[in-house]
Parts: sequence; C-alpha cells; structure tokens
Amino acid sequence: MNILFATSEAAPLAKTGGLGDVAGALPKALVKRQIGTSVILPKYEDIPAEYLEYFEQIASFNVSFSWRNQYCGLFRGEIDGVCYYLIDNEFYFKRRGLYGYGDDPERFVFFSFAVLEALSFVDVLPDVIHCHDWQTALIPFLLKTKYAAEWADIRTVFTIHNLKYQGVLGIKQLQDLTGAGDEAFGPAGLEFHGAASCLKGGLVYADKLTTVSHTYAEEIKGSEYGERLEELLRHREGDLLGIVNGIDDESYDPMKDSALHTPYRNSISRKRKNKLDLQQELGLPESEEIPLIGMVNRLVEQKGLDLITARLEELLQEDVQLVILGSGEWHYEQQLQQFAQRYPDKIAVKLGYNERLARRIYAGADLYLLPSRFEPCGISQLLALRYRAVPIVRETGGLKDTVQSFDEYTGEGNGFSFVGYDADEYWSTVSRALRVYRNPEAWKQIIDNVSKENYSWNRSAKAYIAVYHQLLLQREENKQCPVTL
Repeated sequence: MNILFATSEAAPLAKTGGLGDVAGALPKALVKRQIGTSVILPKYEDIPAEYLEYFEQIASFNVSFSWRNQYCGLFRGEIDGVCYYLIDNEFYFKRRGLYGYGDDPERFVFFSFAVLEALSFVDVLPDVIHCHDWQTALIPFLLKTKYAAEWADIRTVFTIHNLKYQGVLGIKQLQDLTGAGDEAFGPAGLEFHGAASCLKGGLVYADKLTTVSHTYAEEIKGSEYGERLEELLRHREGDLLGIVNGIDDESYDPMKDSALHTPYRNSISRKRKNKLDLQQELGLPESEEIPLIGMVNRLVEQKGLDLITARLEELLQEDVQLVILGSGEWHYEQQLQQFAQRYPDKIAVKLGYNERLARRIYAGADLYLLPSRFEPCGISQLLALRYRAVPIVRETGGLKDTVQSFDEYTGEGNGFSFVGYDADEYWSTVSRALRVYRNPEAWKQIIDNVSKENYSWNRSAKAYIAVYHQLLLQREENKQCPVTL
C-alpha cells in the first residue's frame, strides 16, 4: 500500500496552521507503521533554505489546463524518513506567504493538475491520494473525469480541515481554469448556489471523506456548521468519518524541548520554573503562585475573541496573568494591546507568530484559553495538554472530543468546558478554573489526569490505515466483480 498526501502545506517545509501540522506529522506516523507514504506540495519561496538542500530535481514537464500551458519542475527529497515532492513553478509559487493572492484559485487548480501529471515521475505510483482542504479538492474530480482512464486504479480520500473555506468562484471562471464542460457544473457536480466550489470536487468525487474530529463530522451535517453543504454531507454520511488529529509528540516533548528553561514531564514544581522564566522574558511579575493563562492562536472571532475581550476587564481584576501570542483581526489586536498598556503587570500580548515563544507559553502557562465558536479539531489544546497547561474550552468539534470537564467530586476530567457560546457561561468557567487552580489537591488531580492522556498520532494513524485498507479491498472486489451496464 502506498499513500500520496496532496496538500497545500506541510511542516516543516511550509505551514500556516493545523493543516500543516497534520500533513507533516501523520505521514511520519504512517511510515513508522511500514506504510509507504509521500507528500507533494508547492515549492514556495518561503520554504527554508536548509530544507531545500535535501531536494534534487527529478523531472520537468508542461502542465496543460484549459488553454494554459505552464512549466512544472518536480523535486524530490527525504526528511525524517518521509519522501517529499515539490511542484515548482515560479509564476505561481515564488511569492512571500502561502495564500492571500487574488489568483489563488488559478494557483491551486494548476497545482491539482500538476500533481496528477507528476504521477508519471514519482518513485512508486500511489494506491491512494489523500487530499486536504479546498486547495487540493479538485484532484478527486479530475481523477474521475480527465484522468479517469490514465489512473483508473487510484483511489482518493478527502479530509475537511475547515468546511468554512471552500474556494468559491464563478462558474465561468472555474470552467475557464479546468476546461470542464457545463455537465460538471450542475447541483450534483461543482455548482454551489449559483457559483462554483472547488471544495465540492472533494465532497462529491472522493471515494472516502474524513474530517478531523467525531463531533465535527456530526456538526457539519446540520445547518449551523454545514456551510450550506449539509445536505450533500448527509447524502454521503456513509463515506464520512471523523478522526481526531494527533500531534508530533517527539517534536513537542517538554522533556526534550530546547526552547524551555527546565525540562519536565508531570512535575508541577519543575513546570513552574518555566513559568518564572516566561514571566521574566515578558516583563511580568515573577511568581509561581499567580495563575498564568496562555493563548497561542489566530485572533479572530472563531477562536472566541469576542468572549475573551467582553470579559477581559473582569479577568484582569483577578490575581491572574494572561499571555497571548497570535495575529488576526485588527480590532482584536488593538483591543488586546490597549489592555496590555493599561495592565502591564497582568497581560502580555505578542502579535505575530514565534515558534520558540509558543512552546515557552505552553510550558509556562497553568491554564490554556480556547473558547471557540466552532473548532473542527484544534491542535493547540492538544499541545497545551502535552505541556500540562489545562485547557478552558467550549464544547464544540474536536474540543469536545479531547477535553472533558473536571469534576471535583469524582476527580475525573482533564480541563474546563462550557456549552453555550455565551459570555456569562465563559466567565463562569474561567472563574471555576481559577478556583480549582488555587486548590493544590484538586490541581494535582487534574494534572495526574492529563498525564494519562495519549496525544500522539498512534490511534488516529491506525484509523486512517483502516480507511485506506477498506478502499483497496473495495478496489480489488470491483476488479473481480466488475459492474456491467
């Protein structure tokens, strides 16, 4: 069995968020289980030079899509035991950043065609192409149409990391990019409420669909989270499976993390040495006793920033410290910076992203804040748990699947959670978390609970392998019993 991951980002080469983490860590977990796995992504300008040294060009060819004809170079390299392929085209990918350009649809339509053209040059032809989010969602569509005869044996899995981002554009524009006829743009194809959706290419044409948590798989079949695709997802629910993400527990290991002041595993006293070091770095009063709340995330409404800012004045009246790292919507950035100016002894805000500081926040924080409006899976709460920072979350998507609210009577639970997206519920939960923190016995119990959790890709990798095996079994059964019309 050989699996090819087609993705717009993958750590450590290029990453903007959780997709990059998954596409970097899951292939490593599969390789450890003797599953032939490779990853293909664009050769972005932002890929660090030290990684490009691992690559050599193995092919060059032209990619024709609709009336366009573009050069494509194919590079191959191996990192951490995983084979990576890079699609090279300077016109589309020699730019700063991965996304956010006006021609993003054209860039990733080109990439989808290029992936399928590159199959003639890869080491081993994949049995399954595992596609991720709208940027690669047209690959299953192209395999069932333009490339149906050429690559008839290849099966596809399409993973929804966030249904909200769909690659929607005009029907005429997508026709112009793909060269597909009118027959492909009906309600059962790529048409989406009068426009065209790249994402639907995956939802309609992939052999199996997955998303990144059990709860999110159920949520997207309803109108609140279905993003106007819930009817299609209900139609395909037999092929839709929720598999919770994991983390790379070798990279994120508080016993070996070079970014930390003091290595630790479950020792509260050793962890608090990292809190003192973080406080010193950020100019906050140094104290082991003051509860420190951390947050490393995008500063957008989806992550609960309206709840956080609505009750921030009350929070900062408590004996507490708050450290936030991230960037996002301007008005949230401005609000948080204003609070930091007014309460310099209680809140530190760092805009942007810094991997070293992120790890130090996970290690220094006692509590971790992620009260999301919706959250397909969430990686940061898993990292927080790995570093023994106890999460405060809303019960949605993967947050509900990975964080169980602490029960002071039974001693069960690994975090604090609330149900309704409501500022009062949020504030009540934060207040309870601070109260439990100040009870040493209860706090030791919750840390003990957290230490028993497994956040690695072990369980999830096995679930994906089962999906791949099912597809290949179905393929062989179809060969033995072909359907005749």
